[in-house]
Amino acid sequence: MLELGGDDVAFDVIVGSGPNGARPHARPGDRIIEEGDLVVVDFGCLLNGYRSDCARTVEVGTLAPQLSEIVEICLRAFDVALSTIVPGMTGVEADKVGRQVIEDAGYGEHFGHALGHGIGLDVHEAPTVSKISTDSLAEGQVVTIEPGIYLPELGGVRIEDLCVVGANGLESVTALPARITVG
Repeated sequence: MLELGGDDVAFDVIVGSGPNGARPHARPGDRIIEEGDLVVVDFGCLLNGYRSDCARTVEVGTLAPQLSEIVEICLRAFDVALSTIVPGMTGVEADKVGRQVIEDAGYGEHFGHALGHGIGLDVHEAPTVSKISTDSLAEGQVVTIEPGIYLPELGGVRIEDLCVVGANGLESVTALPARITVG
């Protein structure tokens, strides 16, 4: 990020592998990444006082069936949210769009944070896209969309893009592919 002109990181980078990836704000440890792990990486850049936020889950080799399942569910929730959320929705309505996919798949209790949040001068600012937010989304706002599923002792998934609320819906400005596999 610095080599491409960023001023600094927007916040402390989060990296959690395997079971530690089931902690949305994981702290570094001495665990070695292994074949079959999910590795959640959450990072952002500071540029001219404004912050970005992006999370990706890296699939390392062949995953256990349940881990593959939760990756697919989060990708589906992510796609549904990006294609359905429009200006004028409240935070509750927008959150429900992505959350419903996860709940319908039986993992609702494992999605413990908001679907998204505003971002700009601060990492977390209005509007909030959550189960309790009465904020309304308006054209021109910048929000994250970040569905996640976290299974203690097994692993976690979070896919997060930075999006602009446009006249007809969300436009992602994140350049990374939503799915990343290595090994």
